[in-house]
Amino acid sequence: MLDIPVASPPRNVDLAGLAGMLAQSLPTGSMVAVCWNDERLGEGESIVDGASGRMLERARSLVAGAPPCRDGGGRTVEDAWHEGDAVVSIAARLPEALAPGSCEAWRALARRLVSATLASAQAEARIESLRKSERLQQALYGIADLAGSGLDMAQVLKRIHGVVGGLMSAENFYIVAYDDMRGTTRFLYFADRRDTWVADPEMEIPLEDMPASLTVALLRHGHPLRGPSERLRDQLGVDRAAIHGPDSADWLGVPMRREGRVCGAIVVQSYDQPDCYTDEDRALLEFVAQHILTALDRKHAQAELERRVVARTRELQQANEVLQAEIVERQRAERLQRALFRISELSFTAGSVEGFYNDLHAVVGELLYARNFYIAMVSSDGDHIEFPYSVDERDIIRKPRRMIRGLSEYVIKSGRALLADHAVIARLEASGELQHHGSLAHFWLGVPLLRDGVAVGVIAVQSYSPDIAFTIHDQRLLTFVAHHIGGALARKRSQDHLKAAHAELEYRVEARTRELEEANRELRAQMSERLRAEERLIHQARHDHLTGLPNRIHLLERLDAAIARTRAQARGPFAVLFLDLDRFKLVNDSVGHAAGDEMLVEVGRRIARLLREGDVVARLGGDEFAVLLGDAGDEAAAQAVVARILADLGRPMWIAGRELFPSASVGIAMWQPRYHHGEDLLRDADAAMYRAKALGRDRSELFDEEMRAEATRLLDLEADLRRAILSDAFEPWFQPIVDLADGRVVGHEALLRWNHEVQGPLPPGAFIGVGEDSGLIEQVDWLVYRRAFQWMTRHREGYVSINVSPRHFHSDNFAERLLRMLEDVGADPARLRIEITEVALLDDAPRALRMLKTLRARGVYALLDDFGTGFSALSYLHRFPIHALKIDQSFVAGLDDEMHPESLALVRAILALAGTLGIDTIGEGVETAAQAETLRQLGCTMGQGFLFGRPMPAPAAGDRGAA
Repeated sequence: MLDIPVASPPRNVDLAGLAGMLAQSLPTGSMVAVCWNDERLGEGESIVDGASGRMLERARSLVAGAPPCRDGGGRTVEDAWHEGDAVVSIAARLPEALAPGSCEAWRALARRLVSATLASAQAEARIESLRKSERLQQALYGIADLAGSGLDMAQVLKRIHGVVGGLMSAENFYIVAYDDMRGTTRFLYFADRRDTWVADPEMEIPLEDMPASLTVALLRHGHPLRGPSERLRDQLGVDRAAIHGPDSADWLGVPMRREGRVCGAIVVQSYDQPDCYTDEDRALLEFVAQHILTALDRKHAQAELERRVVARTRELQQANEVLQAEIVERQRAERLQRALFRISELSFTAGSVEGFYNDLHAVVGELLYARNFYIAMVSSDGDHIEFPYSVDERDIIRKPRRMIRGLSEYVIKSGRALLADHAVIARLEASGELQHHGSLAHFWLGVPLLRDGVAVGVIAVQSYSPDIAFTIHDQRLLTFVAHHIGGALARKRSQDHLKAAHAELEYRVEARTRELEEANRELRAQMSERLRAEERLIHQARHDHLTGLPNRIHLLERLDAAIARTRAQARGPFAVLFLDLDRFKLVNDSVGHAAGDEMLVEVGRRIARLLREGDVVARLGGDEFAVLLGDAGDEAAAQAVVARILADLGRPMWIAGRELFPSASVGIAMWQPRYHHGEDLLRDADAAMYRAKALGRDRSELFDEEMRAEATRLLDLEADLRRAILSDAFEPWFQPIVDLADGRVVGHEALLRWNHEVQGPLPPGAFIGVGEDSGLIEQVDWLVYRRAFQWMTRHREGYVSINVSPRHFHSDNFAERLLRMLEDVGADPARLRIEITEVALLDDAPRALRMLKTLRARGVYALLDDFGTGFSALSYLHRFPIHALKIDQSFVAGLDDEMHPESLALVRAILALAGTLGIDTIGEGVETAAQAETLRQLGCTMGQGFLFGRPMPAPAAGDRGAA
């Protein structure tokens, strides 16, 4: 924005005499001071002659905001007020007091007079500002017009000088250009009344050649400079040099900037009028300088453009001459190209051979003189020459003839073109190379028609007038055209053959089409059958083959869709039922698998007929079914559906001639926002089903947070168990087994303990169930077996018994692996006892018997653990090599309890049985001396329990054993 200082008040309005005018309305000798502060007029003041400086200071303080004095005794009158954007104050001192009324009247008069005077001054200032703006606008318009004018640069700069002279004193004026990268200047324009130096706008002057130049100092300083040149040199540290012209009384220079960098300057100066330029002139010249720079840039660009236009015009003229020559050649080539294109097109479009030759004649006639034109072709036997086309003004008809020494035969035999006039023909006849036939032409031109490089014909043109001659160019042109004509003739013949072949092909295609239609009908029939087969396969992949119900894959898809639909539509919850038939294995084992399959079909049928539309029943496998209740509503509604299903299943059904009463255990899982996959819902319903089986079967259980917590606990426990196996966090604790007769320790039982990283040592009851279900218990057992065997090698007194899970007896190589581990560790097999349960003997009796015999042969004895709590069949005591019976602690605990006399009878019976069979006995869970004494009196040889010692880690057990 143009920063022009506030203009001085216009001279038409006498602001300085304002105080005097006010004093005339007061008594003689009154002193008046007036001050004002206006945005347009600036700060000003007026005071009568003879007034004191204190009065002027008081008026100034009133303008600054001091409160006027209202009680001056009539001799002091003060006032201050806002007049628009101006602040005005008056201070008066009277030689004699005025009446209060007169003071107020004078204040009002003073306000009106001052306001009117200021308003007039403001109006004059606005008018003067508009005049200056108009002059500035006209100057800018003039500069812009000069940039687009046709004047040369010198005239433009001279007129710019005149424009600046209309704005300020510019008799001495120059414009300098500056290249900061090269460190040079050029004086584009120089006009001076006293300095006679003549500037060359094209000459670059290095800055180092003008060390004492005030202009160079301005360019380096980069900011406007105003004042006497001598003072400016002192200010900028520039020495005086007469070569740079005389000193000026007032010097004003402003830099020109392009993209923030100084690129030149404009300077005006006055030699005889100090303070000729004001800050307003400086700001004005600075503003105008940028517009002058823009105009100069545009003028330079215009001059450069004109120079380039002239150079480009010369280039275009030269290119045009070359282009004209190319156009002539291109027109000739285009005519030839059109002719060749027409020749190529004729081979496909001509209807007959005669029409084809006639059109060829027309094409050749466009390229050269061809009024007399013919085509000669060698016959198929090679002995004759034929003329399929001939147009001649003298030889109207050309008949076929034998191959002789004519002009056409000469070209065919030589395979080269021949351009001949009378003299050439005569010379060839004289040499015997040819014998002319027909009318003799003045000029004859013939070129061979080639097929696979062999001449098979001739194209010839001839002239009977000496005014029409053929040239070498015509020969080359006709040779080139003949090459394409030969190709066209070949294509024409091929097209004729193709038409015949096409007719034959159409007949064959029609016959083949009929065959394909018949094959297509057969194929569509096969495709339809294949689609039906695919549909059957898809149905089989998504449905159970026995019951026809959806299978697990289909159910999971429906569950995922139900979850997505419920989340998107905020519908009510749905439910999943997991149903497992109770004691179904008994049906298969008793009446056969076919009857079991029949029962499964009937169960699926009964469940399906109880469901609503939109519900899904699926068979997951075996005797497991699942039901999706699409709109269960709440838990009560889901349980009501389950009750109906259980009631309907409980009705008798006839299977294989037997009346069966099936039942089922059902788990219910209601949809909750935490479920994201159908597999999760099915898993929780399965967990609830197992809870129902554990609580007595033929009932339902709803999956709740307690089950979820238990399932989470078991899952975490299984993960901990797997990590513990990897870190070998299991060890045996040893509990002594003593001889009840003398209290001597005869052996130890190695009891499993898990050193849990958080909970500390855990007994088997805390994790054995998870270990059995997950199959990890076998890995845990082998870790503990190795440690127990290692302990045996360090403590050689007594035997060590280890607990063997029934799962080990499912492995054929258990006995061999156990013996091999004993051998690797170096332990004596005769000191090892294995404790097994009755279940291990009953699952696969032949395999169990074989393993026990293998171990017995190496000295490893078997102890039957928890005897009396299972089947307690006498037969397997006789069949299996059992070394000792361990009487269950539940029987031992009742020996000193008068409330359980049956315990004494059972223990006595067990001991009697063992004694008869010659089997040792061990009483488990002995905690009191009375229990130990009763066992000893009944004939029990050994005891184990807290009375004799608690299970201890290996080091403590070793110390106790030694003790």
